Amino acid sequence: MNERIFHVLEFNKIIDQLRAHTATSLGAEFVSQLTPSPEMEVVEQRQNETDEAAQIIRINEVIPLGGIVDIRAGLKRSEIGGVLNTHECLDVANTLYGGRLVKTFMDQLEDELPILQEIADRITPLRDLEQQINRCIDDHGNVLDNASASLRGIRSSIRASEGRVRERLENFTRTKGNLLSDSIITIRNDRYVLPVKQEHRNAVGGVVHDQSASGQTVFMEPKAVVELNNKLQDSRLKEKQEIDIILRGLSEKIASQYAYLYENVLSLAEIDFIYARAKLGKEMNAAMPKINDQGIIKMMQARHPLIPAEEVVANDIEIGETYSTIVITGPNTGGKTVILKMVGLCVLMAQSGLQIPAYDGCEIAVFDQVYADIGDEQSIEQNLSTFSSHMTNIVNIMEDVNDKSLVLFDELGAGTDPQEGAALAMSILDEVLSRDARIIATTHYPELKAYGYNRENVTNASVEFDIETLQPTYRLLIGVPGRSNAFEISTRLGLEKKIIERAKTHIGIESKQVESMIQSLEESKRSAEQDYEKSHAVLLESEQLKKEIEDEWAAFDRKKERLYTKAEEKAEKALKNARDEAELIIEEIRKMKTKAGFKEHEWIDAKKMLTDAQPDLSTKQVEQAVSQDHMEKTLEKGDEVTVLSFNQTGIILEQLDESEYIVQVGNMRVNVKRSNLQLRKQEKQAKVKPVAMVKGSSERVRTEIDIRGERYQDALSKVEKYIDDALLAGHNQVTVIHGKGTGALRKGVQNVAKNHPSISEANAGTQSEGGDGVTIIRFS
Repeated sequence: MNERIFHVLEFNKIIDQLRAHTATSLGAEFVSQLTPSPEMEVVEQRQNETDEAAQIIRINEVIPLGGIVDIRAGLKRSEIGGVLNTHECLDVANTLYGGRLVKTFMDQLEDELPILQEIADRITPLRDLEQQINRCIDDHGNVLDNASASLRGIRSSIRASEGRVRERLENFTRTKGNLLSDSIITIRNDRYVLPVKQEHRNAVGGVVHDQSASGQTVFMEPKAVVELNNKLQDSRLKEKQEIDIILRGLSEKIASQYAYLYENVLSLAEIDFIYARAKLGKEMNAAMPKINDQGIIKMMQARHPLIPAEEVVANDIEIGETYSTIVITGPNTGGKTVILKMVGLCVLMAQSGLQIPAYDGCEIAVFDQVYADIGDEQSIEQNLSTFSSHMTNIVNIMEDVNDKSLVLFDELGAGTDPQEGAALAMSILDEVLSRDARIIATTHYPELKAYGYNRENVTNASVEFDIETLQPTYRLLIGVPGRSNAFEISTRLGLEKKIIERAKTHIGIESKQVESMIQSLEESKRSAEQDYEKSHAVLLESEQLKKEIEDEWAAFDRKKERLYTKAEEKAEKALKNARDEAELIIEEIRKMKTKAGFKEHEWIDAKKMLTDAQPDLSTKQVEQAVSQDHMEKTLEKGDEVTVLSFNQTGIILEQLDESEYIVQVGNMRVNVKRSNLQLRKQEKQAKVKPVAMVKGSSERVRTEIDIRGERYQDALSKVEKYIDDALLAGHNQVTVIHGKGTGALRKGVQNVAKNHPSISEANAGTQSEGGDGVTIIRFS
């Protein structure tokens, strides 16, 4: 597209607004090169890029683009062996830091933004180079002492020399201050000097470096410090040489990373450019258009992007489906040209990757060319009238227009005889229409009102005019041709009624009927638009409600998943604790196996049984099993049963009461509730000889008691009774679990044990037994 169309439609002003939103000179350069693309794939790519950046803005995030500098000139100079100065090196470090921030920001975003993330992936951090530069140069561009060992030594020498020079000169000011104009030490030609009175210069002796404007003072370097100043100058020369070596080394390292640094710069510029497009869209309250190649334009409540928001009038416009040409008729009261420019400008913006100021769901076609003949373009230089100038433009347009063109005609046929102008306008429209271009034309010729009704693919339109205020409303009425309103305006302005009535008699019946028809169409259109606005408001409210419900449902799902996960983790933790406790029990029993006379493999089997035990039956399965089992006979000693919670087979040894049994499971005896047992179906159940019992009732007295959480006195009473029961059962050793807590229960248990005549010792358990949380009691 040529520069003329950008000027006519004021696209350059959009570019200026976009440039103002860039954060870097690199991004601004990309903006300056922006032009609309005629390639649909390119336009869609650009729109997707802008939409991804708009998503970042919607979640109230900001891409950190500060500190990034255009370092390309310095990079090229370093590549050919040039030495960069401190500020150029610092710009490289700052740009590397900025790129690293952008890359980290994109990596941490939760939203999937594939285009922007792919660009950010092209940024190479080069952290080592960044740190090397920052170790050598401070934020003000000064080379630091620690940049090299040599520089550190040289600067130490410089400071020492400066100290000696100052010391000599300060001593001179104290002893011979009467020879000086002022008792200060100053610098001339990088050498320390004193302001000496002109008449005493010979008395001081030394080298004169300068004199005051009046000539009364000379700035002299006394002989006593000449050698010291020479040494100082020599050190400063060495300092400069060392700094040059340091900067050359940094420049060489920068040059070695030229390809990565150049790619970083371009990637950051591209991100800045895309982000600026999204920020402009946010400022305009714009929407991402759907792109097509069928010449279809659909915009609801579209606004001219260069008119202030408080003044602009939004309009609906549609072209390309049921009709390909819109003829906007009516008097020159303003508004028609704005519509033309708004459509053309939105097309250029969309094809440049910019969002357009319209409602969501808007659609824009990709055109090879946008042509416009707009405004009074009388050419003084070429001695052309307004009509001739318009015709010149139209002739140029007619040379290239095709089915991929959007053509905008403003006041087509104006500037000549009305009848000839109207005829010429219709002929031009017919020709452009025959080439299947998309056309929007404005005219004040009444003859073109009928044109919109007599041609296929053509519709009339007009800009509404408020008779009460005598001002245009700037609202576009599609399907309604414009009417002159001359009589109504004249009446409002005070023209005598008889003059107006006489004027009406000069108008034919057909013209009156057309004006009446147009008035009826305007009223119908206005009513339909009011109904549409109400319906649209209800639709927006419904969509918002739908979105809120979807968000709440999604939040509920996330919460449910978290609760499920938490429950699973809690169950897994409980199961692990149970297994760990079983391991400790088995380990303790293993230590006692020599007394009990069991074999090693039996304990291994018992351990495996506990490890494999899984509560894998559902509640429903357990209920079904128990319900079915209750229909069988009562369980008896020797019955083979399944322990449902462990999914293990065992033998009934004894019934403790109506709801609890002792069951032999492998080599272990466990107390199991009746609801947790299921009788195994067998024709003949073998009776198993019970395991021999230890004297007394030891099978009912456990070798440990847990008193955690008990009140102090109740706990000690339980311990005393338990000790008696354990002695009767024949136990040699028992464990009292009291926990650590404040230590009160532990002391109480030990006092009971100390005063009991049958207890030989009571000590804290080992680490594997529970440590200070238990007391092991051994009987005499």
